[in-house]
Amino acid sequence: MTPHVKAFFDAATNTVSYVVQDPSGRSCAIVDSVLDYDPASGRTDTSSADAIIDWITEKDLQVAWILESHVHADHLSAAPYLQERLGGKIGIGANITIVQDTFGKVFNEGTEFQRDGSQFDALFDDGDSIHIGQLRCDVMHTPGHTPACLTYVIGDAAFVGDTLFMPDFGTARCDFPGGSAEDLFHSIQKILSLPDDTRIFVGHDYKAPGRDEFAWETTVGEQKALNVHVGAGKPIEEFVTMRTERDAKLGMPKLILPSIQTNMRAGNLPEPEDNGTSYFKIPVNTL
Repeated sequence: MTPHVKAFFDAATNTVSYVVQDPSGRSCAIVDSVLDYDPASGRTDTSSADAIIDWITEKDLQVAWILESHVHADHLSAAPYLQERLGGKIGIGANITIVQDTFGKVFNEGTEFQRDGSQFDALFDDGDSIHIGQLRCDVMHTPGHTPACLTYVIGDAAFVGDTLFMPDFGTARCDFPGGSAEDLFHSIQKILSLPDDTRIFVGHDYKAPGRDEFAWETTVGEQKALNVHVGAGKPIEEFVTMRTERDAKLGMPKLILPSIQTNMRAGNLPEPEDNGTSYFKIPVNTL
């Protein structure tokens, strides 16, 4: 089947969120939503999520799933806000527990922070499948950027999160805790083993040099032939060397600290303290 796909681009974080609709009915899923956050003031805003809500409401759709491709380090998830207003189950990869354990230590979370993924409604293993109405969604474990990265293959479309970018921009960084360039290469090969006409929907776009417009849809065939990091049969040794050297020069995403503390909690802010206010921690000289 060919799902209907509606993209929502967030210019502040270069994130693309998607609504994926069963073409034969009203069921849909939301992939990688955004909760707006101003780091200077510490204030959140729901404008990006509200745009999705308005569109789904206008189309009279029913949300079956709110899916996360991984624990994002560059934006906060709006999953709980969307669930409260639209319903649906929140799902992520089962390896979220690795991320929770790793960053539970980074942020010195106490025992009250559960590291078993229980903040989510569903934890997916490689090879699992769910349904969005009559649409089947197959879950593909694609670690490397993070240990918990997933690709959702829904009909003729694959939602790859941060694993692949547009062919002229390449692939995701692998230097976060638990990341691995070797794992990313093998994960990308799994994605590229899908039929060449499979539509690829990426999680971010930054406009590669020479390109004037943002873009987020490509195909497996285009990635295999043209991706600047892995296309044309580049070997794993070349990829790992390139990725390792490139990542060593990258700074941390500007929203990594609030994003991870929120997203490892399924989009919920840290528990309010005794004054009713939630706080983010800033680990000094750690990341």
